Amino acid sequence: HMRAHTGEKPFTCATCGKSYGSRVSLNFHTRTHTGERRFKCGVCGKDFRQSSALHTHMRTHSDQKPYSCTTCGKRFSNKSVLNSHIIIHTGEKRYSCLACGKRFGQKSQLRYHMMTHTGEKPVSCMTCGKTFTHKGNLSEHIKTHTGEKPFSCSTCGKCFSHKSLLRNHMRRHTGERPFSCTTCGKTYSERSGLAYHHMRIHTGEKPFSCGSCGKSFSRKEHLTQHMRIHTGEKPFSCGSCGKSFTQKQHLSQHMRIHTGEKPFSCVTCGKRFSLKQELTRHMMIHTGEKPFSCVTCGKSFTRKVHLTRHMLIHTDEKPFSCVTCGKTFSLKQHLTLHMMIHTGEKPFSCGNCGKGFSQKQDLTRHMMIHTGEKPFSCVNCGKSFSQKQDLTQHMMIHTGEKPFLCVTCGKSFTRKVHLTRHMMIHTGQ
Repeated sequence: HMRAHTGEKPFTCATCGKSYGSRVSLNFHTRTHTGERRFKCGVCGKDFRQSSALHTHMRTHSDQKPYSCTTCGKRFSNKSVLNSHIIIHTGEKRYSCLACGKRFGQKSQLRYHMMTHTGEKPVSCMTCGKTFTHKGNLSEHIKTHTGEKPFSCSTCGKCFSHKSLLRNHMRRHTGERPFSCTTCGKTYSERSGLAYHHMRIHTGEKPFSCGSCGKSFSRKEHLTQHMRIHTGEKPFSCGSCGKSFTQKQHLSQHMRIHTGEKPFSCVTCGKRFSLKQELTRHMMIHTGEKPFSCVTCGKSFTRKVHLTRHMLIHTDEKPFSCVTCGKTFSLKQHLTLHMMIHTGEKPFSCGNCGKGFSQKQDLTRHMMIHTGEKPFSCVNCGKSFSQKQDLTQHMMIHTGEKPFLCVTCGKSFTRKVHLTRHMMIHTGQ
């Protein structure tokens, strides 16, 4: 006992030189070098270096949680976990980083944080060589190689590689949101969600910055995704066609092309979509919503890209030019179509007669010759047409509209081609 007062540590580790005040403490420490785990769980077979660790572990099987939080009533199997939990309520952050000043509630959190400054990653994967700051992250990573998902949801059966992931998932079923913002009171199901909210809304802090371009991010995973712009890395590849993606969610969306899955359905007409944004755009057909409007003429559009294209009418900007003849275009796709005049390319061919077309809509119109389809009908006389512009021109018979005017003699025409022919009278061409 007296060594607790004097600080004397007479027992030294022969491997690393670290000293201890008791032989028992030295024996525990020695097992970190030898890997000896003398205490085994009789239920799951997991090994431990100390009997106290086995004793605590056994509570996971019995669901025994003797330690409870006096503030919220949440219960824990381990006293140290309770102490860590209490910091959520007190907000106490006793441990400060000497390099950047960031504060932490637990000493272990500070220790792991320091590795972001030192770059230290002491544990590595034996399969792929990837390194990590602490053993817990390595254990989770190993499951990507083994495919092991030992934790399953009792409600829906979904399996997870880590217990914490299952715990977060369970909150979807229970609706539990234990993490609340002390500033505005908003609640979250995950601690990371609360941390992100606090930085994005209240502090504006963006602690993760790109070493290449300097752009900063509030979350580390956003920086990781951003870095792939510079590295060109696309770690998520499709097993069906081999196409690669920078983000896992993009791969998941792409996979629906192969599976045909369309999980998003319109409540009005029942039409289904593979992407949520496709459903959102479709809903505007029913609501008539056009949120993007032109400040020059007031015309509205359902999509921003359509407004951007429309604005080129007012600016007369034509940034895309043909390298062969120099003709310029406001849209890239118009240049692409124009280039087919020079190349003679006609990628869309009729399956009935073999005639080729440069545009898909031209093939669609042509197919109506074979099918006899005339989907555009006049509401006045019932006459039908295969093309919309033919119906538009026909409607002028009923309305008397003649929009094409000769500036020389004032005569009007229903079609531009008729005006062009008429002008030859005046020009003598």
